[in-house]
Amino acid sequence: MDFKLLVEGIIIGFAMAVPIGPIGIICIRKTLTEGRMRGLIIGLGAATADMLYGSIAAFGLTVISDTLLSQRIWIRLVGGALLLYLGVRTFRARPKDPKIEIQSSGRLRSYFTTIFLTFTNPLTVFAFIAVFAALGLGNGLSFVSASVLVTGVFTGSFLWFLSLSSGATFFRSKLDMVGMRWVNKIAGILIIISGVIAIASLL
Repeated sequence: MDFKLLVEGIIIGFAMAVPIGPIGIICIRKTLTEGRMRGLIIGLGAATADMLYGSIAAFGLTVISDTLLSQRIWIRLVGGALLLYLGVRTFRARPKDPKIEIQSSGRLRSYFTTIFLTFTNPLTVFAFIAVFAALGLGNGLSFVSASVLVTGVFTGSFLWFLSLSSGATFFRSKLDMVGMRWVNKIAGILIIISGVIAIASLL
């Protein structure tokens, strides 16, 4: 039973992570410009946030989900503003030599920034609640079963970002400094658009 829940969690986590949003764009850009490890850090942060959202849904933590829903305007506003800032910063970033792997400094900041950005869409928790309910994985789960399920969600989400960064790594060696400059500009524009959409959705 627990193995079945683990597999279901992996499938759910993978499927929820697949749509390419700002986090996916950041993961691709970081991998192309700073190396695979930095892209994996972004994926780890996104998977952690998905696991936390999945935990709220799996453990039936309605107090937290209701609080997130009630504060969704401010959460989305702050998240949208941060995306705008990151987008402008990315657009203006100077390209780095693709042959050089960036050192470990800043990885922890990238991890926590990704968690925060992923958490700026509180409606995600209700997507998890809806999916769990559709599959009969509601509030009746035991603590152990719910833990196995959210572990699967984390694994599935991280597997997607692992695939994404691995694919981006293939193209990294083919980029020169001009290519890196275009990566920064295109990623910056896409992130800015994501920020505008996040803020516009509140109107």
